[in-house]
Amino acid sequence: MLVTLTVLAAVGLALAHADQLKERASTALGQGMPEREAELARGFVLGEDERIDPATEENFRRSGLAHLIAVSGQNVALLALLAMPLLAALGMSLRVRLLWVLGLIALYVPLAGAGPSIQRAGVMGGLSVLATLAGRRSSRLYALAVAATVTLAVDPGIGSDVGWQLSFAAVLGILFWAQPLRRWIAARSGARGPLGRMLAEGAAMTVAATLATAPLIAFHFGELSTTTLVANLLALPAVAPAMWLGMLAAAAGQLPGLPLDPLNQLNALLLAYIAQVASWCGRPSWAMLEVRLGLGGLVSSYLGIALATVTVPWLVRRRRVSSLRQGPPARRTRSPAALPVLLAVAVALGVLALAVAPGRGGGKTVAPPSGLRVSFLDVGQGDAVLLQPANAAPVLVDGGPPGARVAEQLAAAGVERLGAVVVTHDQSDHAGGIEELLGHVPVERFVYAVAGRELRVAAAAAGAVPLRLAAGDELRTGKLHLEAIWPPRELLGEGGAGADPNERSLVLLARWRDFTALLAADAEAEAAPLDPGPVDVLKVAHHGSEDAGLDALLGRMAPALALISVGEENTYGHPAPATLATLAAHGVRTLRTDRDGAVVLDVGRGRIEASAGD
Repeated sequence: MLVTLTVLAAVGLALAHADQLKERASTALGQGMPEREAELARGFVLGEDERIDPATEENFRRSGLAHLIAVSGQNVALLALLAMPLLAALGMSLRVRLLWVLGLIALYVPLAGAGPSIQRAGVMGGLSVLATLAGRRSSRLYALAVAATVTLAVDPGIGSDVGWQLSFAAVLGILFWAQPLRRWIAARSGARGPLGRMLAEGAAMTVAATLATAPLIAFHFGELSTTTLVANLLALPAVAPAMWLGMLAAAAGQLPGLPLDPLNQLNALLLAYIAQVASWCGRPSWAMLEVRLGLGGLVSSYLGIALATVTVPWLVRRRRVSSLRQGPPARRTRSPAALPVLLAVAVALGVLALAVAPGRGGGKTVAPPSGLRVSFLDVGQGDAVLLQPANAAPVLVDGGPPGARVAEQLAAAGVERLGAVVVTHDQSDHAGGIEELLGHVPVERFVYAVAGRELRVAAAAAGAVPLRLAAGDELRTGKLHLEAIWPPRELLGEGGAGADPNERSLVLLARWRDFTALLAADAEAEAAPLDPGPVDVLKVAHHGSEDAGLDALLGRMAPALALISVGEENTYGHPAPATLATLAAHGVRTLRTDRDGAVVLDVGRGRIEASAGD
């Protein structure tokens, strides 16, 4: 009991200072390393991939090694494998070691960003440790089911997160296929001894996870890496040592004065090798295969995999029985190698099922595979902005007026479900289209600052989880952050009940990597004192109405592009000539939905491409 209380106290104290711990770990991982390897180390251990240079990140993506720079379940497993012998060297009993490992997992999950895959791994790892402490044999399938239940209970919208889906698919593949693959690889390669067995195990897990996640990757991103299996197998010997050295450096960095250069310099060699593998396997033009896989193709893929999982072992057993009855053959030309071969064929057939039958699914990929697409929809006199970050659920900010046919525009953009709809304020030119959308397009979250009861009831009836934002709050989906910078919370209480609805509009600062956009809703700068700092794009407030505070705001923000969502020949005189003149005086390129139609921004690292009239 005393040991348990000690562990709980230590972990609680560490969690209370998690930000400082992470900052020290990040600093430690950069000490004595070249810049590229330092950023890779931070990505490997802490999931901090924001500063990895674009070329290196692209190589990791195209080679199928991107999972290494986004912390996942293997980080938790490697943490436990590293901690157990180190704690044993300190003379701790098995029970005490397991308690400390449980505490380390509880601490590592938030330090590594608490993403969907690390949440899943944390729950599974914790259940495994608890089962061992209780003297029971842990069931990984049971642990996986509990992990799914817990993560969905904490965040019901997490099920649409691609990282969450890929994490569970990879674990299922490992559970079902890693063992037979390991036996086959060991038999064929002649692997002997602890090192040989470890390499066979790692290769089997790599193959199993790759096969299990391929259909999901094709479905969500419209592409598959042709070199992913080779790249992962080549990188395999260096991955665990690089992770362990990084974890040791991050831990040692919590104590001032400890020498970190030797650890980091050795790790830099391993990270440089992994980066070179990513370059070899990611740079060829044929490294990425474009595919179109709809929902039907996704289902077909996994049905094929499931069928192969069930039938191949039965066929192998039947063949062995036949061989015993007929006597041993003079020469065996094949062995249970059929298992991985048939699994690979099943995945390939499922992935390509709809490539030759276009139009049968909804898996169209419209956002760049590693970017962000922002669409200012043409809804007439109203606002509607669609944000589609790669590898995450899309978000719709406002839905235009009634009759805007937003659902049709979402379908044309390849959107089948939304991670969130945001109502900046409950007026018909913003919320009317949302009311029509609810119940027709699945929505996970209903986000608002001020919304009428009728709209909130409709959102709840459609299954959307309510989330109220005020200045300082944030909505996240993948790498996209939507920070509320207006209104302040006091304007949302009874004291603000009589205020102009425009003055209580929810103003969002959208951030994705180094890209920023201010979505000003109807909050004019003269009434809402905004200071977001420099931005790339401004969605002009209130359809371009006259705004005495716009000149000063533009001086602070210096946007490169301004968008005005406005209806053609509207009766309000929007956009106001004074607003257009102010934008022109600041040299801001301005696009308008009344003249240019829908405006689409494709955003990548260091680039913004605008197109209009789609």
